[in-house]
Amino acid sequence: MFVQDLDRSVNFYREVLDLEVSDHSPTASLLTSGSGSQLIVRSMGSGGVHALGGVGVQYVIWTAADEADLDRCERTLKELSAHRETRTGGPVKAVEGRDPDDIVVMIIYPGPDKVPLHELPVRIYGW
Repeated sequence: MFVQDLDRSVNFYREVLDLEVSDHSPTASLLTSGSGSQLIVRSMGSGGVHALGGVGVQYVIWTAADEADLDRCERTLKELSAHRETRTGGPVKAVEGRDPDDIVVMIIYPGPDKVPLHELPVRIYGW
């Protein structure tokens, strides 16, 4: 994932997704969880832009380990003033926020391994 400020983004994702820094260079970090999840964050500098609705990844979507983890993610997003909304659709609950570069971050539970999608989510048309 390309970001503007490496330290700012690493701190955000460490807190929100409960990740640890496994490797770090001046321009990139590998963040991991005990369950084997990984996120690579690379700094592109303050001139890097990410247009919503443009070509490329638009969301970071993460699956919480359980309901308690989802609640922790929601609290953390609120503490960071990054929470946008929490909603439930059928058996899936989604917590949505924005990262320091204004990229949509969605944390869901349960994930597609337990509740696979069978139709397009309405949220993909949300801009």
